[in-house]
Amino acid sequence: MLRFSNVELYYDHVYALKGVSLDLMQGETVALIGANGAGKSSILRAITGLRPIRSGEIRFEGRRIDGTAPAAIVRMGIVMVPEGRRVFPYMSVKDNLLMGAFTRSDRAGIAASLEAVLERFPRLEERWSQAAGTLSGGEQQMLVIGRALMARPRLLLLDEPSLGIAPTLVQEIARSIVAINRDENVSVLLVEQNSRMALRISNRAYALTTGAVAVSGVSAELLEDDRIKAAYLGGNV
Repeated sequence: MLRFSNVELYYDHVYALKGVSLDLMQGETVALIGANGAGKSSILRAITGLRPIRSGEIRFEGRRIDGTAPAAIVRMGIVMVPEGRRVFPYMSVKDNLLMGAFTRSDRAGIAASLEAVLERFPRLEERWSQAAGTLSGGEQQMLVIGRALMARPRLLLLDEPSLGIAPTLVQEIARSIVAINRDENVSVLLVEQNSRMALRISNRAYALTTGAVAVSGVSAELLEDDRIKAAYLGGNV
């Protein structure tokens, strides 16, 4: 479904990705783990067209997409939930969700999607008319994931969904990611510093270091890999 081939990406003269290759099959959840500055978020920016690549190529469902405008990439079915929860703080929960459907014109379909999002995240219905900026961190994360779902993604990109969220809500967000992948047939590319959580809810994973893939494989096996335990899991699971 998604293929990165020998991608290089720079910020001015400093490289962020150096010959990165990875792939994601339809229906998978694939995790990208690694420390700050390893290049995880740069991969998402390259996929969404927010940052041009210097070399290599990116293909989605067989079509080359590097160099494509971000709005066109959204219309293809690739939707990103950015780091930092980025809600429209003065707009209501309802209006934030509807902003996710800005590329759609099917009113009945939008209504059905809205109902499905509220069923998945009942707290959003409870906060329906509340300004998004007044929600808790966990509720805002539910809101931005729900907003992304309103665009009917086929590939959902999640950038640090557990960052700054209470541990009890991290588990709820993790369960939601699993359910979205399973129930809605949405493929997921998950960037996450909480490596343990990411490996537990994904099918496969890539561990990055300084802009390159250091280790990759089946997530359940990586949880038992001594290299992963030492570098990303604090020495134990």
